[in-house]
Amino acid sequence: MHAAQARRLADALTVGRAVIGLPLIVALSTGASALAWWLLLLGGLSDAADGALARRAGGGSVWGARLDPLTDKILILAPLLWLGAQGTLPLWAIWLLLARELLISGWRAGQGSGGPASWSGKAKTILQFVALLLLLWPQAWGPADLVQALPLLGFWLFWPSLVLALSSAWGYLRKA
Repeated sequence: MHAAQARRLADALTVGRAVIGLPLIVALSTGASALAWWLLLLGGLSDAADGALARRAGGGSVWGARLDPLTDKILILAPLLWLGAQGTLPLWAIWLLLARELLISGWRAGQGSGGPASWSGKAKTILQFVALLLLLWPQAWGPADLVQALPLLGFWLFWPSLVLALSSAWGYLRKA
């Protein structure tokens, strides 16, 4: 695969990930928890795949570099807001994340390259995906002990992801 093809495929995966946000929130709202879980997993895997393709191409497109973090926000904030509305996570913590994402997205938009993600920013995103996958584990998937334990583990993984989010924001802003 040539570099230009890899960049186009990476950009297509990024757009696809942005589109997943709406069906994900609809699935959550209608009780289709298994579909929501699979959509979130698909979104997380597409994030990893588009990053690998962009690196293989020697770097992604400027357009992709700007759109990629925004699609991550859509995919992560949609279920977080739903979890907050359900009372599973405190709204103040989700508000902090939302404020962080808006602030850093604004800063990154002003960067010529889209502002590449820091190591802690990437770790935050991975941890958020894992926490959300565990928090959204469908009730029908496994014995009662597992179905209760996995969302609890997701709840406890959410907090280090919040700390990473805030510390990575501080790192970005210090550079500015």
